[in-house]
Amino acid sequence: MIITTAGKNAIRLRNKAQEVAVTIDGTFVERENRSISSMISTYHDHVLMIGVDKLSYHPKDGSTPFFFHPNSSMFRVKQILRGEKDAFIEATQLKEGMKILDCTLGLASDAIVASLVAGRSGSVIGVESSRAISFVVKSGLQVWDSNSEKMNEAMRRIEVVYENHYEFLKKQHDNSFDVVYFDPMFESTISSPGIQGLKSSADYNELTEETIKEAKRVASKRVVMKDNKTSTKFNDLGFSVIKRNASFLYGVIE
Repeated sequence: MIITTAGKNAIRLRNKAQEVAVTIDGTFVERENRSISSMISTYHDHVLMIGVDKLSYHPKDGSTPFFFHPNSSMFRVKQILRGEKDAFIEATQLKEGMKILDCTLGLASDAIVASLVAGRSGSVIGVESSRAISFVVKSGLQVWDSNSEKMNEAMRRIEVVYENHYEFLKKQHDNSFDVVYFDPMFESTISSPGIQGLKSSADYNELTEETIKEAKRVASKRVVMKDNKTSTKFNDLGFSVIKRNASFLYGVIE
């Protein structure tokens, strides 16, 4: 992956971009007033652009770039703070002080909501198998200003792990998390303009019985999965479906 700076403030951002290149084993390249598209053409590689207050990932196939944004979690956080219900929180039965493992972090929308509810005494770890997505989201969670102190604190508390979730699960002790969560819909429904750039980086591997077996060992209370309402995965993997009138459903293994 090529690491470069935004066109403006290139000199100011050079050191930061060089540090990022070392961190993710990328290659730092001076911007030199070139467009991102011309850099992709020259180096035939993805480009991660470092700006003053954001990071953007530009796929080498020329598809839409990915900018970190908390997306729907902003609306959901406001609802929760008003005392309204959230389907994800009801499915996971999360409470303050609990520990949750989000095995398919993606854009971290569910992780942000989980962190808000778990609070300072709880913890949220998000596992993401795409290096580009994990890095951009991890960085975004630390610098994004949502204009809500509680939401900012929730984002800052999330620990992001770049790893395959099955490999991560195998290394965890029995009952080390209250809840283990999967959202395979993230990879299969990347359609909105804001995240089209993730298509070439997302992990499309299907959930397996072996993964769920490890999740049940690691979770002390429940394993939860979100998927399309027509999905056969719930039945195939042993989940009990929570009935609701929506395009996606939650399945639970107690």
